[in-house]
Amino acid sequence: MSTLTAASSPADEMTGIVGFAARSIEALGEWGVGLFTLAETVFPPIPSEVILPLAGFLTRQGTMNLGLVFVTSTLGAYLGALALYFLGAKVGLERSIRLLSKLPLVDRSDFETANDWFRRHGKSAIFFGRLLPGVRSLISLPAGAQRMHLGTFSLFTIAGSGIWNGALLGFGALLGRQYTMVEQYSRYLNYAVYGGLALFVVWLVVRYVRRKRTAGQTQ
Repeated sequence: MSTLTAASSPADEMTGIVGFAARSIEALGEWGVGLFTLAETVFPPIPSEVILPLAGFLTRQGTMNLGLVFVTSTLGAYLGALALYFLGAKVGLERSIRLLSKLPLVDRSDFETANDWFRRHGKSAIFFGRLLPGVRSLISLPAGAQRMHLGTFSLFTIAGSGIWNGALLGFGALLGRQYTMVEQYSRYLNYAVYGGLALFVVWLVVRYVRRKRTAGQTQ
């Protein structure tokens, strides 16, 4: 098993799609991670569960600053949530859903799930919703449409995003202590990513077929 040297980048020890992601994160730096979390908030299918642990791992290798990555990732998540909040407040929930449902890999049912969560749990949905994949991003739309107080929305969004990002970054940072596990980590995480992508494609196909079948029944 190879060891890390001062002359080589930690990301160079990683292979496959995980290695590519790690090298991309390393090239983008701390503010690039912030831009990623902003995009992940607006376009939910992007997986922070892969990117942030890798960023945390790289901070332990000295290529990025853990505190700055935490700040930029949380700021990016907040700004993305704020954009959706103002969209909901400006054009209303229904028009926002119609507009955003046109994005690839996003379905109307995703927005309805987030709206139901907000309706059942109110203000607490903003905090706890940030910890739930699938609800985390879209919960901002009904909050804006219902004109939730901006200060309350901001506080709960930053707190929830901070906990989520901190947990993922912390996991990667803890793994980063084990220098000799880099190649093994890369190999097994690649298997997990490939398996997850395969399941995601199957899920998209099943949802597409069901949607077509439902549309045909209503005609």
